[in-house]
Amino acid sequence: MPRVENVSRTIQLFYTDREINSILSQIGSDSSPFTKHYNQSEELFLKLKESFTVPALPIHHDVKNPYPTRDYVVKIRELISTLVQHAPSVFKDLTYLFEPTEILKPNFFKIYRINGENYLYLVKIDLLFRARDDEIITQGSNDTTPSYRTNHLFLEANLIPLAHIELDGGKVKAFHIKQTISQTWIGERGRGYFVQGIWIDDDLTKFFSKLFLPQGKRTYPYYPFICKYKTVCLNIIDFSATGRKQQLPYLHRAIQFLLPEMERIQNALKNADFSENLPIFKELKSRVPPALSQPWENLNIEVYLNEEDMKEFKVDI
Repeated sequence: MPRVENVSRTIQLFYTDREINSILSQIGSDSSPFTKHYNQSEELFLKLKESFTVPALPIHHDVKNPYPTRDYVVKIRELISTLVQHAPSVFKDLTYLFEPTEILKPNFFKIYRINGENYLYLVKIDLLFRARDDEIITQGSNDTTPSYRTNHLFLEANLIPLAHIELDGGKVKAFHIKQTISQTWIGERGRGYFVQGIWIDDDLTKFFSKLFLPQGKRTYPYYPFICKYKTVCLNIIDFSATGRKQQLPYLHRAIQFLLPEMERIQNALKNADFSENLPIFKELKSRVPPALSQPWENLNIEVYLNEEDMKEFKVDI
């Protein structure tokens, strides 16, 4: 389940790299030589046929500095050169974006347009070291991550509705996200040091996903429609250039369906946890056009134990 995030509703484009983009532009294949999985912590990863090496990277970066160091960029270039050989479909037709607040999560994007509306396809590659999945080559330090070898590529890929694209001298400066959800924070619980915020992001994610999934379909831990950035996003599971483009109309139509009902949905979830027995859910479910459920009819989740007897989930579609 996607976790609550304190994120801006604006994604700024400060720096991209010509050499990385040149590597990406040369991808010809749209093949997918990998399988798709979730681990026990509900993190999505691709299991590649061969291992790749993640270099030691800096841990610290001043978030006020929108530009990466030369050493960092050189290492990311080398890494991407390797990854496009193992998972070309993930990177095909994308552009690199440096995100100063997440230097261990290289970002890649593409803009899609449908019926006059813009959508941002955003991919984040997660390079955090995971002891259960990765083999250390060189130890890390207080300033750098370990260099490690793995065949697990962790990532997230979302289609996000945009309000507008900000330009500066003809170049993209920022993506302003279309806010379709007014508020996901509904209060606090506890006292003193034990005060916790109460958010309905997870319940909204369950509501949206269950609404458009075929009746009785169980896809945990994959939720196709998620609440993120105070809007409705599509959690992409077919990363190919063709596949992600084919999924765009479903998000567009889903948002059109949800927008007139969003205030009612939010009000219902402020007063009760999500349940398929909620009156508003049952009402809207009866009105969902069958065509909106079509992409997930052949989705299958297989539960298994990995080599360390930890639960994992294999996704087939």
